[in-house]
Order: sequence, then structure tokens, then C-alpha cells
Amino acid sequence: MDKEEKQRFFGSLVFPALLVLVMWVIKIIEVSFNTSFAEYGLLPQTAVGLRGILFSPLLHADWAHLSANTVPLFVLTAGLFYYYGKKARTIFVLCWLVTGLWVWIFAKDTGIHIGASGVVYALATFHFTSGILRREPRMMAFSLLVVFLYGGLVWGIIPDFFPEKNISWESHLLGGVAGILIAFGYREAGPQRRVYDWGEEEEDIEYSEEEPAETEQTPPEESTDKAVNTNSVKVNYIYKTPKAE
Repeated sequence: MDKEEKQRFFGSLVFPALLVLVMWVIKIIEVSFNTSFAEYGLLPQTAVGLRGILFSPLLHADWAHLSANTVPLFVLTAGLFYYYGKKARTIFVLCWLVTGLWVWIFAKDTGIHIGASGVVYALATFHFTSGILRREPRMMAFSLLVVFLYGGLVWGIIPDFFPEKNISWESHLLGGVAGILIAFGYREAGPQRRVYDWGEEEEDIEYSEEEPAETEQTPPEESTDKAVNTNSVKVNYIYKTPKAE
């Protein structure tokens, strides 16, 4: 790994590290002061619930909920910034806002939604769909890693698999759909499949039957071509004292 590649790699870790740090600081404050910020979660189809589009992914029901979202969010966000550079910011914001907006519109009467798993689903499906669309080796490898590590996420969109838990399957499903659509919208961004041109132009060579007085061999020319009700909060998972994502 050369110097430029190292800078790119470590640079891609900065934003996800700060994001995860903010999430953990919020939970530490809640526990330390015996309070809850669940009221700032996403309450669908209410004016006050609109703020949850921005804040709900930062809020979590408990340590287990926060821990479950930390690793996939960090890995998927780092991969986004590594492969997509400046476009990563726009893609990440879209995954965050579109998922939240759709939950606000469609998840009527489901309680308050909190947690980052909706964004995790959006990023996971974005990476997987992008790898398939591009057929680019690095993206395909990362997509396979996503499937291997987080393939079980698919069960999070089926509420019957976790009847005893207050899971926000709406956030999971809508986040997954958002990631797929965003991947199609940004299929021309990021690393693309390399196309190689193997054709070479043939040199015109003249042959003479008469032997010249002095034979002088000249080397061939080289080609230059280059290839709010805390009792109904969904903690995405759903946190009945919040609904969690």
C-alpha cells in the first residue's frame, strides 16, 4: 500500500469514527444523568416527529442496541468514503434522510422510531447493489464481505421472526429499498469496471528480394498506445420505551 493509498484509507475512517463517537457520547449522557432523548426520535406523520428524521439514528434504546449498530455502521460508512470519495457525503446524507422521510410517511401508528439500523440497511443494500451493477472486482469483493457479515439483516424486515421484540422492521425495509434506488442513481459514480483494449496495430514492413550493399537493421518503432410517547418508542428494533432501528 503506497502513501497515497494509506492516506485514502485512513481518511475514510475519520467520518465514521466521529459518527460512532457521537452516538456513544449521547448514550453515556443518557445513562449518566438517568434520562432519555427518545422524545427526539421519529414519530411518523406528526410535525414534532419530523425532527426524528435527523436525530433518530443517533439515539438507541440500550447498550446492546447501540453495540449492534456500531460495527456495521462504521464498516459500511468507511467503505462508502473509501470507494466514493467526495460523492460519499451526498450518498450518505441521502441514505440517512430518505430512509427517515419514508419511515415518517409510511410507518403510521407504529410508535417512536430510534436507532441507526435503518441507515445500516440503506448502506448495506447500496454497497451490494453497486457491486452487482459495476461488476468491478474491488466493489464485488466488498459486496461479498457485506453479504457475509450482514446477510442476516434480511430477517430484520420480517416482523414475525422477532415477535417478542419491538423491532422497527419498517425502518429496515424502507432503508433497504432506499439503498437500492440510490445505488442505481449513482451507478456512474465511484470505481468502475476496467475495460482493456488488447488490439495492436500491425506495422507495415517492406521486403526486397535484392540484398542491399550495406545492411543496417533499425529497431521497430515502439507503440505509444496505453492501455414522543416513550411507551411506544421503536428502537429500530422498537423500543417500547422506544422503537429501535
